[in-house]
Amino acid sequence: MTPRLLTIMGSGETAPTMVKVHRSVVERLGPDAAPGLLLDTPFGFQTNAAEIAARAVTYFGDSVGYSLEVAGLRRAEDLDGPGGDAIIAKLAAAPLVFAGPGSPTYALRQWQGTLVPPMLAEKLALGGALTFASAAALTLGVVTVPVYEVYKVGEDPRWVPGLDLLDGIGLPVALIPHYDNAEGGTHDTRFCYLGEDRLALLERELPDRSFVLGVDEHTALALDLDAGTATVAGHGGVTVRVQGRSARVEAGETMPMARIVELAAGLASGHAGTSATATAGAPATATAGAPATAVESERPPVPRDEGPPLLGAIRRQEETFRAARVASDVAGMVEALLALDDELWAWSADTLQSDFLDRGRASLRAMVAELGELAALGARDPTVVVGPFVELALTLRESARRERRFDDADAVRDRLVALGVEVNDSPAGSAWRLSNGDVSNGDVSNGAQREDPANLPKP
Repeated sequence: MTPRLLTIMGSGETAPTMVKVHRSVVERLGPDAAPGLLLDTPFGFQTNAAEIAARAVTYFGDSVGYSLEVAGLRRAEDLDGPGGDAIIAKLAAAPLVFAGPGSPTYALRQWQGTLVPPMLAEKLALGGALTFASAAALTLGVVTVPVYEVYKVGEDPRWVPGLDLLDGIGLPVALIPHYDNAEGGTHDTRFCYLGEDRLALLERELPDRSFVLGVDEHTALALDLDAGTATVAGHGGVTVRVQGRSARVEAGETMPMARIVELAAGLASGHAGTSATATAGAPATATAGAPATAVESERPPVPRDEGPPLLGAIRRQEETFRAARVASDVAGMVEALLALDDELWAWSADTLQSDFLDRGRASLRAMVAELGELAALGARDPTVVVGPFVELALTLRESARRERRFDDADAVRDRLVALGVEVNDSPAGSAWRLSNGDVSNGDVSNGAQREDPANLPKP
């Protein structure tokens, strides 16, 4: 069963500081895990998007020892047509989805109204790993900060709706990476370039129950939803902040996920609880008290959602189809495709399942497209497929004949004949055909002949 893992990185997602964290996620997925998917939307507007994607793929391959495939989802239009179905199929199949730098508001605009948000939620509910860093991490909360618009353009500070994936696992937060940023030098760029004044203003506008969860640069908050634990790793810490009051958990500490909400509740009531110290007006660097690892919680881990029946059926047929594809079992692939079609037809009258029907139709179309690709390979002219190999063998044979190594030339010809390739020699050169009658390079003979000096081409 695929574990449910959510890893949030404040920054450094392709730096040496986060290699150990990435490796721990990949190890949890197992040695036979399929390649992951790089969701390239957050930086899809940048002119060097291809370069950024290539660097991330190289980083994972060289430093983490894991393969990533680029989704190719830079804008919403990329989800149109068969190409979009293929992207959704890749997203469904990937055991790990990674996303990083760019613009959170750009990514949210492209994903809005598509299958991407529900499929990310599906990973957390039914099985899969998400590693979101920097700009991508900003999108996870109930609201997000329009960083570019506020810090670079000068727009008024405001929240915009986020993916709200964290509330579904019990964390109603505004997630802020780059929490301890100090690039400003003489001016405050903490809290993802907001600074204290703007964050304090925005805190008053948070939805009810919500609070700020900050992740320092080169720091990761690793959430194991099955175990219900939260581990801080890297160079910094994680901060829970409520109306200017903060409690901090340092790297190296592990606690129940529920403890994050407990800390927020303690801060809201005017005290920090039992595992962290907070004072009114305290900076984000307020230190923790007793180690979080010593805190026990009576709250259970986040339950693994079995999901709606239709979604479960879709996932089962996707897994069956992928397994059949790996085994080159075309009949099994067709069976899975038809079974999925039957499921979609059976559920088509249920008006409450519209999102999942869209999800299933995208998967079905992707299966059809993949079968079409296999059919195109099978329908190719066999002479085109084997031609380069036959020509190479005939070139070697011709060299042997010129050097009067007739036994070697005979051996090449006999082997070709045994493989169903008939060879005919003439003063103009050699022609060949497959035993089924496919012809290449001119006339054909009715059978193989032994080499004879008289058949040699004249010098």
